[in-house]
Amino acid sequence: MTEKMASSIRVISTNTVCAANHKEPNPRIDLTPWDLQLLLLDTIQKGLVFHKPKPDHENLIHHLQTSLSRTLDFFLPLAGRLATVEHGDETTSFFIDCNNAGAEFVHAIADGVSVSDIIEQIYVPDHIVYSLFPLNGVRNYEGTSKPLLAVQVTELVDGIFIGCTINHTALDGTSFWHFFNSWSEISRGLDSLSKPPVLERWFLHDTDCPFRIPVFKKEQLHKKFVSPPLQQRVFHFTAESIADLKEKANAEIGTHKISSLQALLSHFWRSAVRIKSLDPDQETCFMILIGVRERLQPPLPQQYLGNAVQAGFITMKAGEVLGQGLGYVALQMNTVIAMHTEEEFRNYLQSWRENPKIFTPGGLCRSNGFGTSSSPRHNVYGTDFGWGRPIAVRSGPGNKGDGKITVFPGAKQGSVDIEACLSPELLQAMGDDAEFMDAVLII
Repeated sequence: MTEKMASSIRVISTNTVCAANHKEPNPRIDLTPWDLQLLLLDTIQKGLVFHKPKPDHENLIHHLQTSLSRTLDFFLPLAGRLATVEHGDETTSFFIDCNNAGAEFVHAIADGVSVSDIIEQIYVPDHIVYSLFPLNGVRNYEGTSKPLLAVQVTELVDGIFIGCTINHTALDGTSFWHFFNSWSEISRGLDSLSKPPVLERWFLHDTDCPFRIPVFKKEQLHKKFVSPPLQQRVFHFTAESIADLKEKANAEIGTHKISSLQALLSHFWRSAVRIKSLDPDQETCFMILIGVRERLQPPLPQQYLGNAVQAGFITMKAGEVLGQGLGYVALQMNTVIAMHTEEEFRNYLQSWRENPKIFTPGGLCRSNGFGTSSSPRHNVYGTDFGWGRPIAVRSGPGNKGDGKITVFPGAKQGSVDIEACLSPELLQAMGDDAEFMDAVLII
């Protein structure tokens, strides 16, 4: 693998793909606090590696463009743009104008890059993987002029990479994979979707839309978050090793309520803290994303298109993380999640309405902190466009920082992949640590 490979990615064409059957007037989608708080952050970027389709897919690019156009009939907001209203009192409102301005579709070829170059290296070859995504470096507020959805289909020597970049104010991870799955359904020849999206946003009953937020200052828009040198590695955990961690965590504290994911993330956190040799009195933080859909009454449908997650933080001293055991740490995680009730969500939205808070690049990164994104519940490997399941999933450069833990389902049922973005020193030390790697599948 050489740096030359990154420059060997040739863009063949860039086109605008619109919804096939757009009808005026243009629907307007008002944004919730869960959407608006992401305006200054990066987009969501996830992509899939596939084996090369058989020769009967010679018109693959045209087929994918056509099926994307038909999918946008259902996902109208993704073919639109952000729009703003200036109120003259130093406040602005954002909403999605479903004007069918279109999504961006890039066709590229990666000369000399094979599937193995992407998925069989110990460390993720960022210079290759990042070049497989469109709209790198674009932040969500730029959706007033940039597409809310961009797709890059890159031909590899022996495969295909489909990289998808979507404005984070338009949707969260659950909706992201719902869109990806839906596009693949239409690509396979379905005339309608098995799970059509629900476009209407959810608000507190007495909400006056649209929300007004303070006008962004120039320094907010142009502030660059410069992270230290980082490296990525995908750690594979089998269903069996995760079950062992779950059993151990529950046995240590005499309970059955610790979930598989809580046990796995606690194992990762404890290992990283131990390997970093933090002072026992130093604080360390772990951020988890908590799904809102199933926690509201009545629940929001899984097909709800938008953001419906809230961050929870577990903060402990390093000595406590290491001294109390896996079960204790997992229980703290479990407790924070349990605290996020419907009342908590409503209180958060009410507070945000009175005092809007917009996340800033790097603002969620804390010293000795770790944070998760994505979920092993997402239907990543069901994204079959008609020539077979994906081989692997990778993420783009958006919102990457030291301590970012992206969690994906593994290719085998019940397995989980953790894409860890850490300092090169810590990442190498974790890979060399027998206690941590005992639970990791070496491929």
